[in-house]
Amino acid sequence: MTSPRITSPDFRPSYLAATIATGAVLLLYLITLSPTTAMWDTSEYMSAAYTFGLPHPPGNPLFILIGRFFSIIPIAPSVAQRINVLAALSSAVAAGVWFLVAERVLASWITRRWPRIVGGALAALVGATSFTVWNQSVVNEKVYTVSLGIFAAIAWLTLRWLDAPDAPKADRNLILVAYLLGLGYANHMAGILPGPAVAIAVLMRRPATILRYRLILTAIAAAILGLTPFVTQPIRSAHFPEINMGQTTGCETRLEASCTFTSETLTRWKEHFNRDQYPKNNLLVRQAPFSAQIGMYWMYFKWQWLRDTHSEHQAWQAILAVVFLVLGLIGGYVHWKRHRVSFWFYGPFLFTITLLFIYLLNFKYGWTQAQHLGITDGALSEVRDRDYFFIWSFSAWSVWVALGLVYIWESLAAMAGNESVAAGKQFVVAPKRRSWLLAAPVLLIALIPLGTNWRSASRAGDTTTRDWAKDLLNSVEPYGVLITGGDNDTYPLWYAQEVEGIRKDVVVAVTSLLNTDWYARQMIRRPIYDYDAAKGPEIYRGKNWPKPSGPPMSMSLQDVAKMPPYIEMPQAQIFREGNIAATIPAGFLSRDQIIVLNIIKDTFPERPMFFSRTAGNYGERLGLESYLLTQGFARKLLPDTVTGVNNNAVLIRGEGWLDVERTFALWKTWEGIGSLKRMHDWTDRASANIPYTYVATGALLAEALNQTGRPKEAEQVYGTALEIAQATRLDELLARR
Repeated sequence: MTSPRITSPDFRPSYLAATIATGAVLLLYLITLSPTTAMWDTSEYMSAAYTFGLPHPPGNPLFILIGRFFSIIPIAPSVAQRINVLAALSSAVAAGVWFLVAERVLASWITRRWPRIVGGALAALVGATSFTVWNQSVVNEKVYTVSLGIFAAIAWLTLRWLDAPDAPKADRNLILVAYLLGLGYANHMAGILPGPAVAIAVLMRRPATILRYRLILTAIAAAILGLTPFVTQPIRSAHFPEINMGQTTGCETRLEASCTFTSETLTRWKEHFNRDQYPKNNLLVRQAPFSAQIGMYWMYFKWQWLRDTHSEHQAWQAILAVVFLVLGLIGGYVHWKRHRVSFWFYGPFLFTITLLFIYLLNFKYGWTQAQHLGITDGALSEVRDRDYFFIWSFSAWSVWVALGLVYIWESLAAMAGNESVAAGKQFVVAPKRRSWLLAAPVLLIALIPLGTNWRSASRAGDTTTRDWAKDLLNSVEPYGVLITGGDNDTYPLWYAQEVEGIRKDVVVAVTSLLNTDWYARQMIRRPIYDYDAAKGPEIYRGKNWPKPSGPPMSMSLQDVAKMPPYIEMPQAQIFREGNIAATIPAGFLSRDQIIVLNIIKDTFPERPMFFSRTAGNYGERLGLESYLLTQGFARKLLPDTVTGVNNNAVLIRGEGWLDVERTFALWKTWEGIGSLKRMHDWTDRASANIPYTYVATGALLAEALNQTGRPKEAEQVYGTALEIAQATRLDELLARR
């Protein structure tokens, strides 16, 4: 039964106070907001939202719809900032909802209104300033903050239903919850995670609800309605936007009913929806021991209260983690004892988004966890830290932290003196106002994450990813083809081209996607954009750069569809094109390698050909090492051997040939140098290879300048590389060179 105090006229949700809390959190996020993009999926999703395209499977259509809307409304100076505001607003709204949830539970035993408001503010503050929540809320890396807002809304609607399940409008809350579950799935597959907790709460509060078939059918219909954003995918895909992952349409030239309503469209859409592009893991076969997966979560939990990037304050980090863990456990126990009705939702909800989710995700060792354990085999660890998957857990935990902190606050206040306070028609013993105030210093614990995480979570003024993308694109000559390797050396380029219009003349070919047929088709369809010499590097001016007349390869769409995934080669083969004679070792040629060789055969040297240095030794694996010349961040393919071209290149042991003059000219124009020198750290160590490209290039260039008798310039370049290494805490990597 609900406590009489809960249903008394004194309890009213403090919507105004919650709105103020939302506004305060939003202001914090806006102060620390990223002005542009960031590493990993940020650039892909910004580009997809702005172009109304399809990101990687399953495409997250709700986010794309909302992101597109935010990208065009004039709420910030740039597209990136507008989409980043979406992240900030979503998380700020969630903080306001946690305020209401905490206040709601506190009303079950605290009579005075103002301590409950303080408790709500504590929940909003702790949840908003935990590291992952804060860091994800100031740049829209993906869909997680939107999901956070949806999860919080589901929690509040469920609690409102639990308060009055027989009220005239109570059914509307459940139907809206069902709709939000479907809508949440259209934003991210984890959108259904609150569902089990809602079901448990309903069964515990009103078991007969499941027998009301009309309500159940209406809720199912509402959930299906929430999934309708997926319908936009085959329609939009047939318009062939620049970001068109999976190409979820059977149409190959334009949108038509005859090709849209076909089995081909359904098949492609299902492959995208089911994420067939990615391997499926058997949950019974753990990718790492479950104990290690729990350990990974605990490591990320410790980050929330002090993001100790370089393990310099591990003792303090552990102490704070224990403090906030114990506060949350106390809050959970108090929740169970004082308001079990709402606990039947919130307890299972936290269990689902924490322990159950850890099991379902079945991650390998975390990236940082593997570093600490000395695991050097990359196949055993994730390519990056996955703390963002637990943003919902860290954010929602703040409610229990607030409950625990208020319980301690009340206990300390009671020691300073109590009084009799009216609670409806009853009188209860409660601390005096003066006692509350005397015990208030204990609440300062909630401010700790705000202070300890500001430097690591803030992205204010950080333009490094955008600048790096521009510098890499400018390493490529006009109308060139740039071969890249994966997410971090490709998505920022998409952002630079599609959102900011930087060097759209360059064709970016990412090898990890060339193994799919749809990506090759997109390359063939891609328009040929004019090169804007006025906006390009000075070194490319004053020359004639003929615009290509066709796509980078002459294959038709039908040819691409017939291409095999690989070709076996029992013996080494010689690839010849002009004066190029590349020996490809025995084994097999993968689809991406076949396409790259076709590009060379079809359009080289009319189109300049470059391999991003972030793609490792991809060119060497094709036997092209004698024809590659490093220019800035990329290796240019030459029509003859480097020595045969006689371009005064310098050979750097272990690195190959370097074009000193071109690289030095690019170095002096690179915008990323300035933005990196302004950094105080590079928090995401898994992507440290990106800033390190500047450090490594500076070291190489300095060595080449020394070899060519220019020691003063070499000293200046090396000094700048050292400044970057110090600013990003990459000194050790530079020292190893």
